[in-house]
Amino acid sequence: MSSVAVRMGCLLLMLASSGCATLRTLDAAKPGAPVIYAGTRLDLYALNDGCCAPQRFGAEAPQYPGLDLPASAVLDTLLLPFSLATELGVSLGVSGGL
Repeated sequence: MSSVAVRMGCLLLMLASSGCATLRTLDAAKPGAPVIYAGTRLDLYALNDGCCAPQRFGAEAPQYPGLDLPASAVLDTLLLPFSLATELGVSLGVSGGL
């Protein structure tokens, strides 16, 4: 196994253990909380010493927001159509579970 693969694995393990900001904000579903790029915004808020992440975003910031920021930015970009639809109040008829 190459050292790059080991480093990537360690990085992914650290991100998973501290929780992804995007997943945390999606799971929180706090009324009035930012929806568009919420995970990225939570990471930036934490990096700029924001005091009240749970009140603003409905979720705690990850333990390592600087490491989480790139992954959150990618995931927020992939989820952007859904975030925009939610912000505009458009129902996409998507539901989870059985």
